[in-house]
Amino acid sequence: MDIYASTLSPALDIGTGCYLLVLTVLSIMGNLLVLIMAFKRSSRMKPPELLSVNLALTDLGAAVTMYPLAVASAWNHHWLGGDVTCIYYGLAGFFFGVASIMNLTVLAIVRFIVSLSLQSPKEKIGWKKVKLLCMWTWLYALVWALFPILGWGRYGPEPFGLSCSLAWGQMKHEGFSFVISMFSFNLVMPSVIIICCYFGITIKLYVTYKKSMNNSNRIPNVVKLHRRLLVISVLISIGFIGCWTPYSLVSLWSIFRDSSVIPPEISLLPCMFAKSSTVYNPLIYYYFSQSFKSEVKQLPWLCLGANPCHVPNRVNDNSIYMARVDVKPKVATPLNLQEVTEVKTVTLG
Repeated sequence: MDIYASTLSPALDIGTGCYLLVLTVLSIMGNLLVLIMAFKRSSRMKPPELLSVNLALTDLGAAVTMYPLAVASAWNHHWLGGDVTCIYYGLAGFFFGVASIMNLTVLAIVRFIVSLSLQSPKEKIGWKKVKLLCMWTWLYALVWALFPILGWGRYGPEPFGLSCSLAWGQMKHEGFSFVISMFSFNLVMPSVIIICCYFGITIKLYVTYKKSMNNSNRIPNVVKLHRRLLVISVLISIGFIGCWTPYSLVSLWSIFRDSSVIPPEISLLPCMFAKSSTVYNPLIYYYFSQSFKSEVKQLPWLCLGANPCHVPNRVNDNSIYMARVDVKPKVATPLNLQEVTEVKTVTLG
């Protein structure tokens, strides 16, 4: 039996290839757009912003190095390249997946640290620390991706034959410790840390809101902005974890039960859903970040014709990755006896 032959119908193979091609195009375009926006404002970039750029790099890397091979294999009705490309594909998928979730975990921790002192002018996270954190996420992911190559775990084809990943069904005995360790350190623990960090940020914002309401009837800009950023961060984390959870559950089923009882068409669905995780982040930025949407509309190829682009300069605009808002009171003048507040946004990336 050819383990690399598709077990799906030819029509479903073609449909899967078209679906992956759409994901490839959307992921490359979206994440390139995020990187272009970051490059355009690199002179104003703050250290923690590099973490979100790093996240876009992981999504872009997966789309460029993996998806085209999967598209070609689907349209060929057979996995191309045999064992060599299968190990390569499984290693790349595991590598970028672990890098992404660890980057989300580090980003949640950094946002929590910054939220502890919302109005502090002191920079909490410096360039050196952020660069070390980014390097750590890549090195951590590389170590885990190399474990199956070194004998702890194994890569192999998916049951439907058009993709490769960790060979779950073959690790029931000899690789069981790897599976338990992998799920514990690369899914359960990061998820718990992310949930705790964002829950802590929510509590901090609530306390700040209650204090401000006791002093005045206005909600401070710092709470409004961080509330919006909290929504963006939570959606990004939910998007990634939500995409990979069904695939994780099916993989666990393959470890503890007979995977042959799962039809290939059913095992295909969570795998394809997990691959869509590389598309969501740019869409979340665009729909929930006013500044990112304005900067995208300002790009030359979108500013043609009689409708020149205009970027609003409003205090409630937030960049993609804002972390902190500094509020500084101005001295009141005789013409304006009310307190004037200048809100200076500090971007997080």
